[in-house]
Amino acid sequence: MNLLNIKLMPLVAMLFFLGFLRGSAQINLNRIDNTIRAKEISEMKFGMFICWSFSTFSGQEWTPTEGKDATYFKATGCNTDQWCKVAKDAGMGYILFLTKHHDGFCLWDTKTTEKKVTNSALRIDVLAKLRKSCDKYGIKLALYFSEGDWTFPGAVSLKDGGKNPEIKKAQLKELLTQYGPIEYIWFDHAQGDGGLSHEDTDKWVEQFQPNCLPGYNHGTPAGRIRLGEMGSPSALDDFSGAGYNKQAAGYKGYIAAEFTYPILPKHDGGAMWFYSLPKHDQLCLPANKLYLDYLGALKYGNIFSLDVGPDYKGRIRDIDVETLRKVGNYINGKIKL
Repeated sequence: MNLLNIKLMPLVAMLFFLGFLRGSAQINLNRIDNTIRAKEISEMKFGMFICWSFSTFSGQEWTPTEGKDATYFKATGCNTDQWCKVAKDAGMGYILFLTKHHDGFCLWDTKTTEKKVTNSALRIDVLAKLRKSCDKYGIKLALYFSEGDWTFPGAVSLKDGGKNPEIKKAQLKELLTQYGPIEYIWFDHAQGDGGLSHEDTDKWVEQFQPNCLPGYNHGTPAGRIRLGEMGSPSALDDFSGAGYNKQAAGYKGYIAAEFTYPILPKHDGGAMWFYSLPKHDQLCLPANKLYLDYLGALKYGNIFSLDVGPDYKGRIRDIDVETLRKVGNYINGKIKL
């Protein structure tokens, strides 16, 4: 490499970065009024929750991390355009994407751990690829993030997520500064707060994206969006729809409400939130039930995040595509209940 090329490298890098920013919406660093932001969130209405990670391949909801490096993630493809097109055809306004589950495996090209998707056979930064697909199809992006994980000091798989506040902060900084505007973050408290309190997590998120709403599925009430894991439609001050977060009743900081559940009905064996097992490939909730909950979300100004797990090839199952297309037809009036 000659001297001229070396001198040009910083300029090339800067141009590449600016090109990326032009290809994705800019992050607004000015905080929007709560009333306006609440309306913007409620107008997203209906979204697709994508859970895709180690548990896709284990046949279990929670996958112990011991003895598993990045190669345990055995995906043979990653069709984010399909995810976004299916979402668009279903009348969905956003995708909620799982960035890291309790096992500590990261679905983006993080600098904080070697247990990441770019070290798997796939070699793709899935979040970056999804960001481009979302922009292509006019879909907004939200993120799921497990606060504690079983790679943290003091962690015990399936029991305790341990504590590593600096890694939690570093990972959130990457997610909030490298992938464009994020509508909200769905924090999973199932394995603890990772050593950074919810109050401090709120402050950390706000400094990078003041209009990204933090939310917690349970634990110390905090954030600005009321999450409803296994929830249902309800008014913002009615916590009956908050699922596992009903204990937050009385907290006054919420400006918007979300609820979520899997597209899979209850079944024996396999996961619920992730792709289950091939023997369950024909199991799916009926489109009319999903549409009725969509109408409930509209009634109360909620957003409804329907969980759909891509398969081993990184594609949404045929039965999910068919069901969501029917939901979209209900929404656009092509068919009636």
